[in-house]
Amino acid sequence: MAYEITSGIIHAPVKVVVYGPEGIGKSTFAAQFPDPVFIDTEGGTGRLNVRRLPRPTSWAMLLDECQEVRKGNIPCKTLVVDTADWAERLGIEALCKRAKVDGLEGFGYGKGYVYVKEEFGKLLDILEDVKNAGYNVVVTAHAQISKFEQPDEMGSYDRWCMKTTKHTAPLLREWCDMLLFANFRTYVVKDGDGKMAKNKGQGGQTRVMYTTHHACWDAKNRFGLPEECAFEYAVIAPYISPVAPAAPAPVVPMPVPVSVPEVEQAPKMPTPTKPVTDIPTDGESATNALRRSLMENGVPEALADLMAANDVTEQALQRVVGERGYFPADMPIEDYPMDFVNGCLIAAWDSVLNLIMADEDLPF
Repeated sequence: MAYEITSGIIHAPVKVVVYGPEGIGKSTFAAQFPDPVFIDTEGGTGRLNVRRLPRPTSWAMLLDECQEVRKGNIPCKTLVVDTADWAERLGIEALCKRAKVDGLEGFGYGKGYVYVKEEFGKLLDILEDVKNAGYNVVVTAHAQISKFEQPDEMGSYDRWCMKTTKHTAPLLREWCDMLLFANFRTYVVKDGDGKMAKNKGQGGQTRVMYTTHHACWDAKNRFGLPEECAFEYAVIAPYISPVAPAAPAPVVPMPVPVSVPEVEQAPKMPTPTKPVTDIPTDGESATNALRRSLMENGVPEALADLMAANDVTEQALQRVVGERGYFPADMPIEDYPMDFVNGCLIAAWDSVLNLIMADEDLPF
């Protein structure tokens, strides 16, 4: 088989990770990318004039919002996930609910962190698809100081790192085109003379970003940026794609494995006639009205967010659950056991949604 050889620079959207201490301006920096839309996992963009998707209340909702961008359903040129460490919390919460444990230690020594790495990898896979569909992707993260010890050297020292678990940070570092560490420049000066002299830090007003690896922080770039430069978007602007994708990427279902046992098919039951109350009030969008109606009828908040975002009514979900034989079709969603809601409906939402729309069987 003959392969065509190409050469030259390939111009494509970029994947950028920006991390630094609180208050350095990571979100403001990300807001300067071309036509951004934020997925604000921690609620830190409230004072920024930016477009944002609803704050995700579950891991499944976060993945679903990223998928909507990839499909071309959200008009933008850049997707910003703000922040990675708060997004990781949603993943950990989903893992623990699925396994019915109180925390990562409940999985056994070290196993929980491996599962977090695998779960976070799902988000990065979707973000890679977002980038391949023609969108820039920016992920922000908080920074923290931790002890670092090299295996071939004596002693340890402090260094800055991303405020995520020890397995997630390397994934982000490998995935991105630019890993930028932002910080306030601090000068160390001596105060006093002789034995009474002490070192003191001065400065703290000038914001800089580092673009290459250092013993005290992680950073990298593939564009030949200076090792240290001003923490300003103009520095990297020439390397950022300003062009939006020409057409939405094709939708590819992403089945999520679940561990709920199979039961026999129940006879098809008529659609319940539960009254619909999702009539928008003054100034309220249809999505918010549906979400309000669902929660008024006792639908758990995380599930209500997913249903409202995808225009799924109670009747549609009750019908497919009833057809599968798990619960009667006229059983209110608020009466579903929470392990069924979290382990089946929320955990496998992408597949559930596709099958609801296709009026096929549920994947559990």
